[in-house]
Amino acid sequence: MTISTLNTKSKKKILVVDDSALMRRVLCDIINSDERFQVVDQAVDGEQAYELLKKNQYDGVVLDIYMPRMNGIELMRLLQKDRIRAKIMIASTDSKEGAAVTIESLELGAIDFVEKPANIAYLKGAYFKEKFLDILFAVVTSRQTNISITPVIPRQVQEENTQKFVSAVRKSQMPVAGQKCVAIACSTGGPKALQSVIPKLPADLSAPVLIVQHMPKGFTQSLAERLDTLSKIRVKEAAEGDVLENGTVYIAMGGKHMNVAVKGGKHVITYTDEPPREGVKPCANYMYESLKTSSFTHIVCVVLTGMGSDGTKGIVNLETSKKIHVIAQDENSSTVYGMPKSIAATGLVNQVVSLDDVAQEIIMNVGVR
Repeated sequence: MTISTLNTKSKKKILVVDDSALMRRVLCDIINSDERFQVVDQAVDGEQAYELLKKNQYDGVVLDIYMPRMNGIELMRLLQKDRIRAKIMIASTDSKEGAAVTIESLELGAIDFVEKPANIAYLKGAYFKEKFLDILFAVVTSRQTNISITPVIPRQVQEENTQKFVSAVRKSQMPVAGQKCVAIACSTGGPKALQSVIPKLPADLSAPVLIVQHMPKGFTQSLAERLDTLSKIRVKEAAEGDVLENGTVYIAMGGKHMNVAVKGGKHVITYTDEPPREGVKPCANYMYESLKTSSFTHIVCVVLTGMGSDGTKGIVNLETSKKIHVIAQDENSSTVYGMPKSIAATGLVNQVVSLDDVAQEIIMNVGVR
């Protein structure tokens, strides 16, 4: 067996699904330029992709949303119905409709997405290529697929379980002096992970919740709107000047860095426009570091699934001046065990828990009104 044959066999096999011949060619060129990957099949719509996925196994699927005959969402629903496993990366548009559909695709099991720029020159540029390949690598090496290994709990049952737990906490909790805050960082796999955390939080949580999820501008609003429809607790995309209130979740706006400042004795959201940090914008490190000068006396830091190490430096800095309690998602339930692994390596983590247990630990640590 030749060395070239060995190299070919070790490459991750990729299926590209897009109705645009130009887009397929550009994406295939990007993928094949990296020695880790090889495009082995292409499809022009969901129907063709479905037939290929029934017969073949791929290490990763790059999937367009808007296609004739069968679009990307319809394909993902069919794959779930027929229990056909795949590791899917969405190629999305940045329109409001495109952002909402992208959030739906993540609910249906897509691991992550890349925003397709309208400008073909940008599409062929070095920044897009690097970002695309980083996400693709995270997708193909993820522990997760589009088929969940845990049973889905009906919403009504989930709400009943949360209420029972909250009632038990309310009866047993000791009053905690001072102001409390929850600050969550997540990236790859984060939108779906947040659906396992935020809807389990009660509307009368005794703390505001801050979230930095790595997403471009536009997508964070769709994420906030979707989580708000699923949750008793209020969820919104954080706006400049928002005054933090207990029982409200604030999701950082894509494309800016979210900070917390004290103005007039109140905690308010402020945004800054520094360059990306840790390769991302928003960056959770800014959020955590801004809390150093806050009036919060107890801060629960939660690090969920994601590639990279965002959040670690911020929490390390925050710990020098604030009382913190750090919760990290465990490896088995993480889509990508990067960010939780990074914070765990510091020795600051108080608890390593399964995704299903994160909400309960948050409630236990901040209480309810």
